Amino acid sequence: MSVPANAPATPVESKRQLVEYLERGPKPRERWRIGTEHEKFGFNRDSLRPLPYDGPAGVHALLDGLTQFGWVPLMEGPNPIALTRDGAAISLEPGGQFELSGAPLETLHQTRAELDQHFAEVGEVGAELNAGFLGLGFNPKWSRDETPVMPKGRYGIMRRYMPKKGAHGLDMMFRTCTVQVNLDFASEADMVNKFRVALALQPIATALFANSPFVEGRDTGLLSNRAFAWTDTDPDRCGLIPFVFEGGMGFERYVDYALDVPMYFVYRDGRYIDAAGQSFRDFIAGRLPAFPGELPTLKDWADHLTTLFPEARLKHFLEMRGADAGSLPRLAALPALWVGLLYDDAAQAAAWALVKDWKPEEREQLRRDVPRLALRARLRNRTAQEIARDVLAIARAGLKARRRLNEAGLDESVHLDTLDAVVATGRTAAEDIRDRFHGPWGENIDRAFHEAVY
Repeated sequence: MSVPANAPATPVESKRQLVEYLERGPKPRERWRIGTEHEKFGFNRDSLRPLPYDGPAGVHALLDGLTQFGWVPLMEGPNPIALTRDGAAISLEPGGQFELSGAPLETLHQTRAELDQHFAEVGEVGAELNAGFLGLGFNPKWSRDETPVMPKGRYGIMRRYMPKKGAHGLDMMFRTCTVQVNLDFASEADMVNKFRVALALQPIATALFANSPFVEGRDTGLLSNRAFAWTDTDPDRCGLIPFVFEGGMGFERYVDYALDVPMYFVYRDGRYIDAAGQSFRDFIAGRLPAFPGELPTLKDWADHLTTLFPEARLKHFLEMRGADAGSLPRLAALPALWVGLLYDDAAQAAAWALVKDWKPEEREQLRRDVPRLALRARLRNRTAQEIARDVLAIARAGLKARRRLNEAGLDESVHLDTLDAVVATGRTAAEDIRDRFHGPWGENIDRAFHEAVY
């Protein structure tokens, strides 16, 4: 969630304090939870235009409408920019993408129930505003110039800085939507093991969930324009961070990496101070040009960690960040995939055995091939489809071993069922929607707003 982080305002005077902050992340297995986040594009159902922030049928009105369900506004100046309720949050991405950051839940059945409740509430308010919500990984119609900018200070800083680092940073900000899951770890060693599996298999998740073949009304030839945008956003803070697979990986090594990633901002007294390109190391020494003589707090450090964008990210938990948004069943399938792989010891060991001898250049090539080829991409003599079949089998076994049953007596592996046809046929949601675009849609991209709407 892109709002100021919830962390102590304790002054930071040494790197050791930053390491200790991450060392507070491990939890015993009985406290492991599942936090699912997803984004979607809001649009006017008549004009198919994006929802502006202001106005009688804009994002502000949508946020106001949701307060009837007990959501509490979080303000930035005079503007509500997020809502909170019972450990969950609704927030705004730069181009008005509407994000649910779910509460930390014990089971995937609860995650699906949370999603159902969210869409019921958003659907009720959206109907009053004539607003719909689109579930694709990249907006299929709107240009950057047509996309509204949300009134959040950090986005103005990022908007100025992003074009200096990559060709598609602004596309990532304003025109992409993802689904991700946040998972816990038991110890530093468990974090490292999970992190390695997560990074290695993130391209496989990207392929399985590929769902963004269109940009500005045309078929680009890519299956995940969202994933492609991430390959040229900012090399300082994105990618598969190979050091995670090296000896000596741990909390301190990640802190060293984070300290070397240039800053975006400092948040003080309700406003964002532009520190783009400056060094957190200088901040600790009291030499930050944007804030001379001042020292950071742990809250500043927590904020900085949210501005790192690797394919899997470490905070007090691990975030899996590699998938396009999609249909509601797919929003539930993404956390199911990773919980199955990482929350059962035997499954985690099997997943690591699958990837442990992959070389850094092989992992990177797979990441770069998947946006175009999805499950037809190859690593050595195997296709991503063949690897995905093994991954899905491991995840299903891991979920069955958890033995978390719903009221119908079904275990959590039921949430993977929507991926069975993808793995069996090698055809992604992107290829299905592309076929409709070139067939019955008559290459009219407006049809996407009717057929990919929640």
